[in-house]
Amino acid sequence: MPKFKKKTGGELPAISTASLPDIVFMLLFFFMVATVMRENTLKIENSLPSADQVEKLGKKDLIMYIYAGKPSRNYVQQYGKEARIQLNDKFAEVSDIAAFVAAERASKREELVPFLITALKVDKKAGMGIVGDIKQELRKVNALKINYTTRQGEVANNF
Repeated sequence: MPKFKKKTGGELPAISTASLPDIVFMLLFFFMVATVMRENTLKIENSLPSADQVEKLGKKDLIMYIYAGKPSRNYVQQYGKEARIQLNDKFAEVSDIAAFVAAERASKREELVPFLITALKVDKKAGMGIVGDIKQELRKVNALKINYTTRQGEVANNF
């Protein structure tokens, strides 16, 4: 008589779930590291002009953004069709820029304040009047490092 008998019940063994928590935490950690949170919700139309010579800025935490352009469709009834300024997540007036710059400087360490850069993200259809007003207000608060944000592409010569 043989010592080993063939099992006749065709049941499959249960799947081990011992490593399942490790896999879940590994995926959770991956998405926490890889996900980038959006800083501002745009309330304006912001189609950036193109430029043929573009240079990428270094540290993003040393940049304060000022957006300018026409309000998006959701805000046209409330704010009209004229170009507006957006600071962080709300519409602002030119006179609010000084307080915005002061708040940004206060939120940074003292040794980093001289390296702060003001990035203007201005819609290509916005007039230069609003850009000039923004620049005048930035001069008043001595925020002289200005960057004009563009997208890379060919510039059409319309002269």
